[in-house]
Amino acid sequence: MKWFKRIALLLLVFIGIVFYVNHKKLTLISGYAAKYMVSSVLIANHAPDSVKAIDLDAPLIKLADVTYNHSKKEAMANVYGLQNRKAIFRTGLGGALVPDDFKSSKTYIKPNRNQHFDSIAYPYGHLPPKDSTFKEIDYDQLSMAMAQVFSDPEIQKTRTALVLYKGHLIAERYADGFNANTPILGWSMTKSLLATCFGILEHQGKIEVNWPAPITEWKDDTRKNITLNHLLRMQSGLAWEEDYTKISDVTQMLFLDNDMTIAQKNKEAIAKPGEIWNYSSGTTNLLSGILRQQFRNYQDYLDFPYAEFLDKIGAHSFLIETDLAGNFVGSSYGWASTRDWARVGQLYLDNGVWNGEELFDKNWITYITRPTANSNGTYGGQFWLNSKGDYPDVPKDLYSMNGYQGQHVYIIPSKNLVIVRTGLAERPDYDANAFLSMVVAAVVE
Repeated sequence: MKWFKRIALLLLVFIGIVFYVNHKKLTLISGYAAKYMVSSVLIANHAPDSVKAIDLDAPLIKLADVTYNHSKKEAMANVYGLQNRKAIFRTGLGGALVPDDFKSSKTYIKPNRNQHFDSIAYPYGHLPPKDSTFKEIDYDQLSMAMAQVFSDPEIQKTRTALVLYKGHLIAERYADGFNANTPILGWSMTKSLLATCFGILEHQGKIEVNWPAPITEWKDDTRKNITLNHLLRMQSGLAWEEDYTKISDVTQMLFLDNDMTIAQKNKEAIAKPGEIWNYSSGTTNLLSGILRQQFRNYQDYLDFPYAEFLDKIGAHSFLIETDLAGNFVGSSYGWASTRDWARVGQLYLDNGVWNGEELFDKNWITYITRPTANSNGTYGGQFWLNSKGDYPDVPKDLYSMNGYQGQHVYIIPSKNLVIVRTGLAERPDYDANAFLSMVVAAVVE
C-alpha cells in the first residue's frame, strides 16, 4: 500500500508541475478556439461543426474542446477540461474573450453605419459587375492562374481568389462553402486598414505622421522621441516578440489582454527610434489607441473607419472587431467579403479617389510604399512590398496587405491589377509567386 501511495503522490506532483508549466499555454489555446468560433459563426455564418473540423484543425489548437451556444451567442473552450475560456458576441463590435466575472447584461455603443446602395457596377457600386472583355487580357491564361491557386487543395488551402483589372472584375472563384458575400478574417491585413485611417486624418489636416506619439507614459524617458512615423513603420525601437508558436507578446495580447493598446506601450526601449525594424502587432494596436485619442468621444472613434473610409467605398460587409475595452483590434480582427477586401485595393490603385471623392492624398501611397530602413525592402507603412523581388516573377511595384494563413490583397499599379487571395495556408504551401506571375502574364500589353 505504501508504494501505491508514493506512486500516486509522485503522479500528482508530476501532473501539478506539468499544469504549472503549461497552464498559460492551455489558456491561450482555449482562448483562440473560443474567440475564433464565436466570430466565425456570427460574422461569417459558418456552421460550428465546420469551424471545429476545418478552421481549428491546427497544431495545438485542435486540442481544444470548443462548443457554441446558439441562444446565448457565446462559445466556450477548454483543453482536457482545463483552462475554460468564454467568448461573447457584441453586435457591431464582434467577438471578444471575457473574464470569469464578466457581467453579460452590459450594453455597448456600436458604430453608426451608412450602408447606402450605389447604383453603379461593382467595384464602385453595388450593381452586378460589368461583363467586360479586354483585348489585352489572355483569358485562357487567366483561367489557368485561377486553376493554379485552387490546385492541391489539401496543401494550398485556398478559399477565395479574385482579380480586378482597370476597375473591372475579370475573375473570381470560391471554394465550397464560400461565395462573394462570405466575410473573411483578414488577420494582419487589418493593419493596413488601421494605417489608412491615419492617411485619411492626415489628408483632413488633423495629424502629421512626424508628430511625436502622444503617450503620456513616455514623456520622461527616451521613448518620448518615438513618432507616429516610427510606429507606422514598426521602427519604435521598443521590445516585442511576434511569435505565434509559443507564449509570446503577441499571443498574450490577443488572447489574454482586455485592453490590447497597452502591451506595446509598456515595453522598454531596446534601440533608438528608427534604428531597428521589428514587426509588431502590439504597435498597430497602440496606434489604434492613439487613433481613439483623436476624437472627442468614443462614438466618433467607432464611426470613423466606417464613415470616412469603408462605407464610403461601399465596403459594407466590413467589421473591425474591438477588444473588451472598446479599442479596434487593428492588428488582426478585420472581417469582410473578398469583394470588399478588393475594394480597398482598388481605392489604393486609384490613388485614394473613389467615385470622384479623394479620401486620402496620393502622397500617402508614396509614403506607405517607401521601403522602411532595415526591413530589407519588404515593408513600408503597414503594407508589405516587393521592392527587392520577394516574388521574383512579379513586378517590383507590387505592394500588399498580408495576413496570417495567406490572406492577401495585392496591388500592382504597373499592371492595373488588384488581386485577392484568402485561405488557410501561406507560403511556401501557398505558391504565391506562381499564382501572381500567371495572373500578370495574362495582361498582354
